[in-house]
Amino acid sequence: MSQLFLRKFVSRVLSLTALALPFGPLSATAAPSAANLAMIAEPQTLDPMGTTADLVGTIMQHVYEPLYTFDAKWNVVPMLADGLPKASKDGLTHTITLRKGVKFHNGREMVADDVVASLQRWMEVSPRGKAVAKEVASIEAKGPNTVELKLKTPYAPLLSQLALPTGMAAILAKETIAPQLKDFIGTGPYKFKERRPDQYTLLTRFEGYASRKEPASGYAGKREALIEELRFVPVPNANTRVEGTLSGQFDYADLLPVESIGRLEKAGSAVVPIMTQSFGFPYLVFNTKEGVLASQPLRQAVQIAFGPGEMMAAAFGDTRFFTVEPNHFPQGTALYSTAGGDKYNQRNPAAAKEMAAKAGYNGQPVRILASRQYEFHYNMALVMAEQLKRAGIKAELQIVDWATLVQRRNDPKLWDIYVTHSGQFPEPMLSPPQLSEGAPGWWSSPAKQAALAAFNQEMDPAKRGALWGKVQQVVYDEVPYINVGKFNSLSARAQRLQGYTPSAWPFFWNTSVAGK
Repeated sequence: MSQLFLRKFVSRVLSLTALALPFGPLSATAAPSAANLAMIAEPQTLDPMGTTADLVGTIMQHVYEPLYTFDAKWNVVPMLADGLPKASKDGLTHTITLRKGVKFHNGREMVADDVVASLQRWMEVSPRGKAVAKEVASIEAKGPNTVELKLKTPYAPLLSQLALPTGMAAILAKETIAPQLKDFIGTGPYKFKERRPDQYTLLTRFEGYASRKEPASGYAGKREALIEELRFVPVPNANTRVEGTLSGQFDYADLLPVESIGRLEKAGSAVVPIMTQSFGFPYLVFNTKEGVLASQPLRQAVQIAFGPGEMMAAAFGDTRFFTVEPNHFPQGTALYSTAGGDKYNQRNPAAAKEMAAKAGYNGQPVRILASRQYEFHYNMALVMAEQLKRAGIKAELQIVDWATLVQRRNDPKLWDIYVTHSGQFPEPMLSPPQLSEGAPGWWSSPAKQAALAAFNQEMDPAKRGALWGKVQQVVYDEVPYINVGKFNSLSARAQRLQGYTPSAWPFFWNTSVAGK
């Protein structure tokens, strides 16, 4: 199947999709200062710790805040912490001083007991927190505004892990902490008001918000809730998000099909297309625990069959939006490495078929789990199935909504490969989660553990680059996932939405809506 045929086919299907907008009344009933924000799906949870899904992080980062965050250059800087932690000479004890006067949405001031209880819950329930928990010896309050965190061994990614918005180390009001959160009370510039499933999640301005004083930079610095209400509207169909943007239904629409850029550019001054550079990378997670791909030799055969270049072309089409290269980190960065690159983008069906036969493959279907709510995931899945077919490997596509995929991927009996993507972060341990132990895919091996231990315990940034190359080599050798390539994303905003900063997880503090 050629890329041209595939893209025409997908475009034709989208053009024939005649879904009525189910949220038409929103514009008429919205508050004078309100923004309607079209998201790719209904969030499967509002628990900021419960999932690494970008959608949940995007919404709930307005309600909850972490101790640290990232500035515009991806430096870790304080948010709820007063400053960076004071570390002992051996790098094991970190003393964190908290900001004073920070209020929760219930009016109570944040103290160290809230932070300790929140981080303990994070280490119990968050996929990222569970990884950090293995490195932590203890965490306790040392007075009302001081927290002491002790590590078992030096752990370079600690502050980056505490800063990430997804699977967030969010600081919750202690009295709201429960296995299943019922009250969503944080310290952020917006507070939770209402959720109507399949209609919207509504956040309102928190009048008692205590902002940092530094100038805004990325996720860091001053945050102002200039818009009174934020309505995050689930719009699973990508074409519907485009149409809603062009009609003025939405003030912002996330992750639009790249083929829509021409229409957006021709829409006039009312719509502003947004290309977010170095947005992230799609990757394919393999089930190493159960099923046909629990066999490492068969995973290696599939890797040889796959052609990421063809996948990226089908997913994004316009070469302005993607790069095909084997290195996990861009050239010129400290973690750039070509290790294992000879195994990337081979697209060799004959060699894959021969290797699969030697691995004992006898016709079992490879179940590919993907969602159409991220249209580029779906397009890649179609190409994957065709590439497997060329190699004599049976593919079974399972196309579900994103919330179902996130739920289903937790059960190793239900899938063999799932399609996802991640932001392009400066710290490898932030994503993909499969680098940690226990994430869906369940990759664990002595080679992985040895390479990551050396990498994570090295505190010198200059030395970590070579150690990352060894980790990347193990990834290509054992094939727990495939990094398909790198991409820029397309979204759009209404001209009236002022002050928006393109970002991996869109945020709407410091933005305003003209005329509302």
